[in-house]
Amino acid sequence: MLKRIAISQVELGMFLHKLEGSWFKHPFWKSRFLLDDPSMLEELQHSALDTVVIDTEKGLDLRAIPRRVTPDERPKSPPPPVFRTARRAPVPIRRDMPAPVDLRSTAPQPMAREFGLAKKVAGESRKVVSRMFLQARLGKTIKAAQVEPVIEDIFASVQRNPHAFNGLMRCKRDNEFVYRHVLAVSALMISLARQMKLPPAQIREAGMAGLLLDVGIGHLPVDLSAYGGDYRNVPIKVFEQHVDLGHRLLSAAGGLPPRVLEACAAHHEALDGTGYPNKLKGDEIGLFPRMAAICDTYDAMVSDTAEGVGMNPSSAIEQLSYMKAWFDADVLKHFIDMIGIYPIGSVVRLRSERLAMVVDQDPADYSRPRLRTFWSIPQGKLVRSEYIELGECYGEDEIVASVEPEDYGIADFAALRERLFALAGKAAA
Repeated sequence: MLKRIAISQVELGMFLHKLEGSWFKHPFWKSRFLLDDPSMLEELQHSALDTVVIDTEKGLDLRAIPRRVTPDERPKSPPPPVFRTARRAPVPIRRDMPAPVDLRSTAPQPMAREFGLAKKVAGESRKVVSRMFLQARLGKTIKAAQVEPVIEDIFASVQRNPHAFNGLMRCKRDNEFVYRHVLAVSALMISLARQMKLPPAQIREAGMAGLLLDVGIGHLPVDLSAYGGDYRNVPIKVFEQHVDLGHRLLSAAGGLPPRVLEACAAHHEALDGTGYPNKLKGDEIGLFPRMAAICDTYDAMVSDTAEGVGMNPSSAIEQLSYMKAWFDADVLKHFIDMIGIYPIGSVVRLRSERLAMVVDQDPADYSRPRLRTFWSIPQGKLVRSEYIELGECYGEDEIVASVEPEDYGIADFAALRERLFALAGKAAA
């Protein structure tokens, strides 16, 4: 049953069937969803919407508000008894428990530990990015100070473990694509800048550029609800406008580093002059835009869409190598060296006739990553997952080829991919 209610009446557990108002009045990239995230409820309550429509068959109904009882109607009864709570003995501290890690600490962490920390960083960062995009849609300027805490958190995560945050972004299912995309590109830019041994200040600027590349999307002259809430479905000529719109918005804010503004203005330019919006070519394109073009394109390739699972990451690396006319060869080599020929999330076929997913890298040899098996090719079905470190299995198994899971008829691989990556932490502990 559909029911229209005021924003103030919305609660966690309700299924939002329709957000009544222009897309520019709220920070969500989807129009129908189960409201199960407290941060999303907070964003909804602070949006410009007045009412929503809920589906009571798919979520909670509006709670009935009890009538206020007058003093004359209250039953006469003795005062309630007073219970005294016994004092509990203090809980002893387990000495074998790992000490909590400061999210700004850069001390190296194994994948098992950093995966959990990366989830916290992503969760907190998403809130900031959500507010930033809403602010951009409302025409308000964005200051560097707003995004600097996000950059510091992602930078620290990449310092602690260079693969956990990027792996999380690769394997996480998230309907709000744009938020996940900008966090992923920011982390890729930080990792690439570290690989290129840029100065620390430039590494942070690279991360900021990745976070702000697509802020102009909030100003596209369309109602995304007409395109399923996904800006990737809008006509290409409309989509291309986000570059100039974003650059103008960020330039008006003042205080952003010139390299960040340059990356936002030229991240869709190509070395052969076929890019947009200004068809720059060769030396006309600076270093940061060259880096951003690769990171942005790679993440767009491997990201899931409403139509299906994104490209296998290792296949995306091959595709980038074919696009030599577009990208800077030296920067692309650094990118591949950074992410590996089998990036996290890649599906590979093993000599043992099993399929496995890359869940971590071996820093000593990126050609022999750490895997989670999940599929038997001869049996054509899922099998119990096994954790394999190719660098430590002494030739008992090896990668034969990179493959696409859809070729094997695997149902809902996106959900399976997320489970496999979550299991990686247990094996790596």
